Amino acid sequence: MRRLWNRYLAPAQFRGLAARIVMVVAVLAAVALTRPALADTAGNKVRIAYTEFPPAEYQNEQGEPAGFFVDLTRKVVEEAGYQAEFIYLPVSRVYLYLKSGTVDVFPGLSGVPVLKYDILESWANVYPTQLNAWHLEDSEPLTHFDQLEGKTVIVIGGYTYGGLLTWLENSDRIRLTEAPNTRAALEMLKLKRGDYVLDYRETVGDMLTRPSDSKIRGSEVRSRYSAWLYSLASPRAAVLREELDDAYLRLVSRGEAPPVRAFEAGFVIPGFPQAHR
Repeated sequence: MRRLWNRYLAPAQFRGLAARIVMVVAVLAAVALTRPALADTAGNKVRIAYTEFPPAEYQNEQGEPAGFFVDLTRKVVEEAGYQAEFIYLPVSRVYLYLKSGTVDVFPGLSGVPVLKYDILESWANVYPTQLNAWHLEDSEPLTHFDQLEGKTVIVIGGYTYGGLLTWLENSDRIRLTEAPNTRAALEMLKLKRGDYVLDYRETVGDMLTRPSDSKIRGSEVRSRYSAWLYSLASPRAAVLREELDDAYLRLVSRGEAPPVRAFEAGFVIPGFPQAHR
């Protein structure tokens, strides 16, 4: 019986075992061959946060990233040889994701105090932006930040104003009321539910189209610059900054992107909180 087992059954068992071993080896070899390709695909993606800040960046009615800064960012990323992956977030979440490295880059504004030690800013900037205090024509323009004391200031939901919102919330001399968006804030101003609206010139300028908007005026509070903000939690932050800046310059040289703007000392209204300049 043992001879029959050894002669007929054992070889069949070994043949099955050998076949399984060959199959496992083939699968492992296939995984080994595809792993570099998968790694290359993952490494080729750049995760880009964007938020609601029209006309620079926003989510359109189809749920897609839109705006001139989004379009330029996509073009720059592709010119650098990467694949752009946009992630729509409220700005507070953008800051959190930059700190954790969940996203690689954010096309935003320079000089955000709460991100000072968490990001690298691009060397290039694309456009300046201006924070205004919007008021009715029969109200006095803002020439000193202290004029906000005792006033009601309308702020836009989701905006941090580069950290200034926290200062305003902690002030016992300024009343805040929140509007869900810019249009709602302007209508609240016209109904005198607030004395000033804090919002950016680029955003409000495109909306002053209604006849009743003609009585709205703006006083400059602070000027800032755009920048690409790279997460220092990502090990490739410095490499991405250099490669994307170089890609932007190539696009400029071909006339496919707006020219490089020189950083200059921005305007800050007298009395503006020192910690947020």
